[in-house]
Amino acid sequence: MLFQVGGQGTRPTFFEMAAAQQLPASLRAALTYSLGVFALRRPFLHKVLDYDDEFFALLMMVLEAHSLRTTDASFSESLYGLRRRAVKITHKKHSSNMESNDKIQHSGLEKHQKVISVAFLVILPYIKSKLHSIYNKEREARLQASLWGHDDDGLDESNFLLDPGESSHSQVESLRIEGSSLTHMKKRIMAIIAACYPWIHATNEGLSFAYQLLYLLDATGFYGPGLHALGVHVCRATGQELMDSSSRISRIRSRELERLRGPPWLKAVQRVLLSCIYTTLDYAQTGLIAAVFFFKMMEWWYQSAEERMSAPTVYPPPPPPPPPKVAEDGIPLPPERTLCPLCSQKRVNPSVIAVSGFVFCYACIFKYVSQYKRCPVTLMPATVEHIRRLFHDL
Repeated sequence: MLFQVGGQGTRPTFFEMAAAQQLPASLRAALTYSLGVFALRRPFLHKVLDYDDEFFALLMMVLEAHSLRTTDASFSESLYGLRRRAVKITHKKHSSNMESNDKIQHSGLEKHQKVISVAFLVILPYIKSKLHSIYNKEREARLQASLWGHDDDGLDESNFLLDPGESSHSQVESLRIEGSSLTHMKKRIMAIIAACYPWIHATNEGLSFAYQLLYLLDATGFYGPGLHALGVHVCRATGQELMDSSSRISRIRSRELERLRGPPWLKAVQRVLLSCIYTTLDYAQTGLIAAVFFFKMMEWWYQSAEERMSAPTVYPPPPPPPPPKVAEDGIPLPPERTLCPLCSQKRVNPSVIAVSGFVFCYACIFKYVSQYKRCPVTLMPATVEHIRRLFHDL
């Protein structure tokens, strides 16, 4: 097992498969977020965000179909140098004991396997996303109903279609019954989907987890149930396969150019269109991911700049003022800082005068200030309110 960290052989590691599987979801989240930011300045992009499932499914269908057609790999697998190979099991028998051994052989993908692969990679995730949104809406509706109660007094849409004065009562009644039946059927379908989706989601996630665990333990060659249903293994591309990819793409495109029919001007227009499409598809993989990274980098750059502009300016603390000078007629300071300048003994209940900052014994400084109304060292005017007790010894 050893978690396949070494990466030897044609079998991809578990981490390579996990990264390739998570790339489409990460890419979709990045594209949705990018469009949401651009929509703040371009309101027409909100229409794209309203149909983000369809937009992303169409984009991935083009990318997956092109990647499977040219490289026999999905969009994310081709970025990691992986290829899909059809599994063929051959049975061999020994001449001595006539025991059969199974040997796995890999070959290129067939056309129907590519089509089904696109369905597994694009259509099934799209359906799952739609079911998930329906489940969320139904759950929110149930929560709202439990909080506020059912609202059955709503207005029927059929009442606004026909004028009651110009229509017969039977027509209005029939339209109302038809509309109510359709609404009731739609609600039943939504309720069924909301009830079944958790089981479907749990089954899918459980199967995926089981396959991934077995793949990690080298018990199976299939990373997921979809690959097992297709009978496809994901393998590392060899150097020769990577070199042959460009020649294979050129052969496919040359055949497509040879099939062009029509007058010369029409062929020229078709060649220009095909060249634009080929160029877009060639740089779609790297360009799309590079654009997302560039956008995130620019967003971080401008966000940090805005934070710097909006953050309050922090100035460095001012330097401390110079110590007050000892007056000529004042009491000189003792050689040791722990002694009181008045009694020349170790300070008892040390206290400071706020006007000068010198420390004395509380009894000494209180008696001196009460009598002379000044600091004994600097001779600055002071009162007993300027005396502050120091509690650094506690």
